[in-house]
Amino acid sequence: MGTVTGRKIEPGTVDAGDAKRALKRINNYLSSTARSDEDIQVHLETGAQDEALVLPRPVVEMFASMLAALAKGQGIQIIPVNAELTTQQAADMLNVSRPYLIGLLDSEQIPFRLVGRHRRIRFADLHQYLREDDAARKDAADELMQLDQELGLL
Repeated sequence: MGTVTGRKIEPGTVDAGDAKRALKRINNYLSSTARSDEDIQVHLETGAQDEALVLPRPVVEMFASMLAALAKGQGIQIIPVNAELTTQQAADMLNVSRPYLIGLLDSEQIPFRLVGRHRRIRFADLHQYLREDDAARKDAADELMQLDQELGLL
């Protein structure tokens, strides 16, 4: 497995209005097709009537999700699930410093492997850490809210 950065579209690169119009057309088409396992035929405006680009439905649904983010003016990034990240890429995704990430790795909160002297973090492992961290934060906030209610502070 090599280090993979994925593909990124920065916020504002795509016109939000264009993305919104395309999203509406795709969603209308997806809702009008009866079978959810059916491939989607996309007819391109190239002049050739017989040619259609055939896409698996899950790809079109993911494309619609990307357009929804772009329509809101957000950027998007596509990373393969099996991608391996450098420590800097992983730190950037967590929005933390690289030394802080190294601490998480050394304390075995996020799995990694060594390639020579360099650490590599699987995107799937980083995503799992984010889910677990979000759940822990939610639990802590719920506990604080319950404590506030018990003390009559709310």
